[in-house]
Amino acid sequence: MPSHILPVTNPNLHSKQNSYLRIDPTTMLLKQDDPITSTRLVSSPFEDETIISVRPLLSRTPSFAGTTTTSSSASYQQRRRRVASENSLSSLSDESIGQRQSLAREVDHGAPETFLLTRLSLKLLRYMGILVQYEKIGTPQKHQNIQVGYRWIMRFLALGCYSLMLFPGFIQVGYYYFFSGRVLRSIVYGDQPRNRLDLYLPKNTDGPKPVVAFVTGGAWIIGYKAWGSLLGQQLSERDIMVACIDYRNYPQGTMSNMVEDASEGISFVCNKIAEYGGDPNRVYLMGQSAGGHIAACALVEQAIKEAGEGGSTNWSVLQIKTYFGLSGGYNLFNLVDYFHSRGLYRSIFLSIMEGEESLRRFSPEVIVQDPNLKKAVSLLPPIVLFHGTADYSIPADSSKSFAETLQSVGVRAESILYEGKTHTDLFLQDPMRGGNDRMFEDLVSIIHSDDREAQAKDEVAPPRRRLVPEFMLQLAHRVSPF
Repeated sequence: MPSHILPVTNPNLHSKQNSYLRIDPTTMLLKQDDPITSTRLVSSPFEDETIISVRPLLSRTPSFAGTTTTSSSASYQQRRRRVASENSLSSLSDESIGQRQSLAREVDHGAPETFLLTRLSLKLLRYMGILVQYEKIGTPQKHQNIQVGYRWIMRFLALGCYSLMLFPGFIQVGYYYFFSGRVLRSIVYGDQPRNRLDLYLPKNTDGPKPVVAFVTGGAWIIGYKAWGSLLGQQLSERDIMVACIDYRNYPQGTMSNMVEDASEGISFVCNKIAEYGGDPNRVYLMGQSAGGHIAACALVEQAIKEAGEGGSTNWSVLQIKTYFGLSGGYNLFNLVDYFHSRGLYRSIFLSIMEGEESLRRFSPEVIVQDPNLKKAVSLLPPIVLFHGTADYSIPADSSKSFAETLQSVGVRAESILYEGKTHTDLFLQDPMRGGNDRMFEDLVSIIHSDDREAQAKDEVAPPRRRLVPEFMLQLAHRVSPF
């Protein structure tokens, strides 16, 4: 018996508004005798009809109507469950994709900075003579390079041992730096490649907070904003906001570039910090080691500009309540030979400082004694200089002499010396030791000197948590190359 072709009709077949055909399964199963039923599909009213063969969705049965209704209902429920399952899987997939994208953003952020640090480290090794230049002609030159290389190889071995002893603390500080929601990393403050800063936010947000603009150290060569993460974390726990300013290092830039970057970062803090919950009327400037020197140069240069002796200004020294110098050097004439004996050779140091003729320009202690700059000197804020008496990287006399010079020209200044403390004790080992830290408490007490409520909180503040066992701190103190 020939099969009959039963067309599925579309009432809107000739309507231009209906371009597609919906097929009802019950209409497709009108033929019961043939295993295969043909149907006519029209995909568009503007195309020819196409005949295709399809198998019935339901098996043939004498009670056709009831089976069709029941099976259609079951098929509908299955489709609903399948759609719900697909939606659930899609939601889980979206969350997974979001997590992968977040991780990718972190990797994209960290990769270029890691590359930059690696490249600058290799350049540092070449400048220091660790990568010995054997192609140079002349036995004395070769001998000198080998001596330089040996000395710095021993220094870097000591640095490796030192870092290993403090590694438990570095891990904890690094975890906080990368994963805490209260650290805003790499905020852009200028146009140069390393014009970025990290912002450490206090947990308590009840009103504007005092702010410390911090310039990290690194021998003018390996400075990096993340070096201030331990100080930033601990000060933020005392309701003090910290902005760690990054800047170009040598050989990416020279001293004038570093001062320019630091000044630009200070300007950002003074003018934009209110947007992040900071108090623009309580801004403190601080620098450690080379960062202390850079920050002091930026401060003095800004005072000279405001006194009418220089160019335009975009922030004011009057916005700085106090300058804190931690283990810094402020008279380069007294430090050139000392640094040379310690391994920062004269030729490299003078390259960083743009030649011997620029030493005066970058020696704040010398500049403030200029009788022609009395007006500029009078604008300087109070200055407090912290230093350890056992500091072999930069002698404590550097801070003591600078404080005495400032006092002699009418600036409020003092030096606070800590007996037996080395260059890194005040900045790393003591904070990692936990408990009571004299230098830290002195710093906080000055910042909170005008805030009785904050002083009351400081009195009941819990002791800081220990990050490194004591025996490892003692070993780090012994092997420290600083």
